[in-house]
Amino acid sequence: MSQRINYSKNHPDAIKGLLEIEQYVHHSGLDTKIFELVKYRASQINGCAYCMDMHTKDARAAGETEQRLYLVSAWREVDFYTAQEKAALAWTEALTLVSTIHDTDALYEELQKNFSEAEIVALTMTIVSINGWNRLSVAFKTPAGNYKPGKWS
Repeated sequence: MSQRINYSKNHPDAIKGLLEIEQYVHHSGLDTKIFELVKYRASQINGCAYCMDMHTKDARAAGETEQRLYLVSAWREVDFYTAQEKAALAWTEALTLVSTIHDTDALYEELQKNFSEAEIVALTMTIVSINGWNRLSVAFKTPAGNYKPGKWS
């Protein structure tokens, strides 16, 4: 697969807004493991190989286990995710699949049980940003496999 456009190198101004969202979330206090699980799950749904590669590597660097990463797409079927993580993953799926999931009231209630208002905003901004990154990487065929953890820190 040949990369169409190296947008981050050739058009850095185009991604300034997404990078600002990333900075906001990184300074919000949102748990790093939740941040990475959410980004990985959205990337799975969107079929973004580059972002899946990146976020599995970053999740491992943050202490995430292989088993939890392998089974994140089946998070409802296993007991290794906390109530907070499950609420975050459900919210991720709802916002990533926004055209098919319309009734989010119950999901939002679970968020409120597990996160503060500020954390809900940070989580939602994480989902907004990863969906944007996924679309850029899929559109421009960003090659997967070469990402090194800490690149965006």
